Amino acid sequence: MSYAFHRTLPNVTLDQADARAREALSAVGFGVMTEIDVSAALKNKLGVDISGYRILGACNPQMAHKAISVEPHVGVMLPCNVILREVSGGVEVSAIDPLASMTAIDNSELREIAGAVGDMLKSAVDAI
Repeated sequence: MSYAFHRTLPNVTLDQADARAREALSAVGFGVMTEIDVSAALKNKLGVDISGYRILGACNPQMAHKAISVEPHVGVMLPCNVILREVSGGVEVSAIDPLASMTAIDNSELREIAGAVGDMLKSAVDAI
C-alpha cells in the first residue's frame, strides 16, 4: 500500500502548482491551515539549497471533527499534508493517503473516515 497520492505537473512553476492545489483542495472541502516553505527553512537554518519544496497542511473541518469524535488523539496526525516539490520539467504534487497512516490506530470507524478523506484528497490531486 502506498502512503501517498502523486501527480507531476509538467511545465508549471511552484507558485502555479500551489494555486492549482489550493483550488482543487477547496473544491473538495479542504482549506490550507498551515504552509511550510521547506527550501527557505533549510536555507535559513542550515545554509543549504534545495529545489522548491512546500508543505501545505490541508484540513476538511467536517471530516476532522468526525475523526476527532471517534478518536480524540487523532489530532497528532492532522492536518493532511500535501507537498509541492520542484522536479525536472515541473512540479510533483503528493498528498498523504490518510488510510495508510491511520492503520497504526485500531479503530474501524476512524479507518472508514480516513478512507473517505483519502478519496477526497485523491480527487483533488487528480484535478490539479
